[in-house]
Amino acid sequence: MNNFLAELIGTAILIILGDGVVAGVLLARSKAQNSGWIVITMGWGIAVAVAVYAVASISGAHINPAVTLAVLVTNADFGLNNALLYWAGQFVGAFIGAVIVWLHYLPHWGVTEDPGLKLAVFSTGPAIRNTTANLISEVIGTFVLVFAVFAIGGPSAPIAPLVIGFLVVGIGLSLGGPTGYAINPARDLGPRIAHALLPIAGKGSSDWEYSWIPVVGPLIGGALGGLAYQLLFTNTLMAT
Repeated sequence: MNNFLAELIGTAILIILGDGVVAGVLLARSKAQNSGWIVITMGWGIAVAVAVYAVASISGAHINPAVTLAVLVTNADFGLNNALLYWAGQFVGAFIGAVIVWLHYLPHWGVTEDPGLKLAVFSTGPAIRNTTANLISEVIGTFVLVFAVFAIGGPSAPIAPLVIGFLVVGIGLSLGGPTGYAINPARDLGPRIAHALLPIAGKGSSDWEYSWIPVVGPLIGGALGGLAYQLLFTNTLMAT
């Protein structure tokens, strides 16, 4: 149960700060409106670093189902039951975090005319809609994330949270343009469900047609990233 709560809290922090920076940049009459992509990528990097610092000593701070899957397929001691517990905490935490962002920016939804911008606060979408290309982008981005996290030594390694935060900034700047770099199924699906359920003023579609790509792509990329690191460096596995 401690691991469930840690993953819930860590993922909620991730979404509060991550979706929060997107809301600040995109929503009308926010003081951060139109401050740009670099602000978003820096905000997400800080969100990851803070979330990892918060719970690394308890659960290892996966805060991402793709990371948990990578640990599951590379570490026989981790176990499916443990993975299910982590995944439950991550998706619940992501949903809660998205609800908090909605409350925090409550007056701004009604004055923002574009429903696409409102959805973008909660979930990712492609710059050019192409199923194969979008899926590949999410696979590559998450492969880089997980392979690098394993190389760093996992979230519990010294100064790892800060390094992982910078890693996420780098992924956003270098690889985030095509799809908005979900690289985390909970980060995308939990808030997308919140978008569908919440009484957001003037919202449009939750784009369920696209929604499977930022779930399946990161899971594939995460598993491949973990397996590739294990294949190359069999003596170093991620701390859990």
